[in-house]
Amino acid sequence: MLHLRMITPPDRTDAVLELIGRTVGTTHVAVLPGAAREPAGDLVLCDVAREAGDGLLYGLRALGIDRDGSIAVEDIDLSLSDRAGRAEKEAPGEAADAVLWEKLTDATHEDSTLTYTYLVFLAVATMIAACGVALDNAVLIVGAMAVGPEFGPLAGVCTGLVRGAPRLAARSANALAVGFAAAIAVTTLFSLGMTAIGQIDASMLEAPRPNTSFVWQPDPFSFIVALLAGTAGMLSLTSAKAGALVGVAISVTTVPAAANAALALSFGDIPQMWGSAVQLALNLSGIVLAGTLTLLGWKLLWRTRRHRMTRPPGTPPRGPAPGRRPPP
Repeated sequence: MLHLRMITPPDRTDAVLELIGRTVGTTHVAVLPGAAREPAGDLVLCDVAREAGDGLLYGLRALGIDRDGSIAVEDIDLSLSDRAGRAEKEAPGEAADAVLWEKLTDATHEDSTLTYTYLVFLAVATMIAACGVALDNAVLIVGAMAVGPEFGPLAGVCTGLVRGAPRLAARSANALAVGFAAAIAVTTLFSLGMTAIGQIDASMLEAPRPNTSFVWQPDPFSFIVALLAGTAGMLSLTSAKAGALVGVAISVTTVPAAANAALALSFGDIPQMWGSAVQLALNLSGIVLAGTLTLLGWKLLWRTRRHRMTRPPGTPPRGPAPGRRPPP
């Protein structure tokens, strides 16, 4: 279940209540006339099944509540209510399959912003991976994959393409390009510094490296794994199962490929640098392709179900109808 807290202009409160009443899976409606001060308006509260949440948010935005008032959405961890149980049964589909497009857009907007924190995380992850490459240590490679924050901008590109938000897609692509360029530059300097103090040398890069040589030797499985990871990552974001993102992070070789490219650059090894760049490009493009197709699939699925999220005009909601705002 989701809990919605809305500040509505007084002249639109009745329309909001009518929308809530027509939306399947809604319950626990409360109205506090004139309770809001900034912005001024009525405070409307309700709970809605996650499956019907996106349709309700779409209707509220069509009424301009986001522009002239406010809409806040919270996940309900526990709801002890028979009405809530009936509301969830009334809404078609399963909560785990529901997509809140507004929440996804907001999350990817934040994660795809080019910030100092993002740049530092990506640079640190790449330097950890560089140590793993030099030492042929798979544990360090996995750790670097988990630290890397690049999936946020990748998800932002996918979301921007599917939702028709070119600014989000462009900002996310910029975060990826600038982030990896900066990380490779910093890691190249790191490699030169480690070489100067005798901790890294060219022989480490040219050694067989059975545990880490895959990061610069792309093959068809590189792209296949990226496709699978992109699908799993977007499913994790849309279903709020964030734990799966860790598995996604350690299944693709974006950060290790960037690290190997930086090491190869510092030693002038063009073949390894080129192989690493191809590996990085395959992983990034595979994730974006699969993530975009996954979101398109969800969009088409829920578009076919949208008409089932509202009751026909004149059909009363289950239980008592939501109270009307008393006259002034």
